[in-house]
Amino acid sequence: MRHRNRRLATIAAAGIVLTIAVGLGLTAMRSAIVYFYSPSEVMADHPGFDERVRVGGLVETGSVGEDEDGTIRFVITDGAADVTVRYAGILPDLFREGQGVIVQGRFAERGLLTAETVLAKHDENYMPAEVADALRETGVWQGEGETAGEAGSE
Repeated sequence: MRHRNRRLATIAAAGIVLTIAVGLGLTAMRSAIVYFYSPSEVMADHPGFDERVRVGGLVETGSVGEDEDGTIRFVITDGAADVTVRYAGILPDLFREGQGVIVQGRFAERGLLTAETVLAKHDENYMPAEVADALRETGVWQGEGETAGEAGSE
């Protein structure tokens, strides 16, 4: 009888330790998760100012400029909504107007994202899947060889 109680106590203690470990692991992972949004999703349901987010779309033509303090401003669009991005750093070599980008950062105010990272597409045929899907939904981006009608009918 005594041996059985000891085994039961050991199993219970191991279960408690395992539960605590899983809980701590999930809590740590939650702070590392970064959600992806399109500009339309940001404007429809703003993610908040404390949350780190990724926003993807096309760099709007004529929107790239430099502020007095050296930060670069540009606008990301999906055709339905726009998000202004402020970035203090060196832009990727492939960054240009009309091209797909994903920026990661936090919102300083509604519609103004302070970016920590700017990712540009790596060649003329590549578009990140999340960005392509979001742009296809609004009818702005068509994949190679697609027309506007085909992009929306998938």
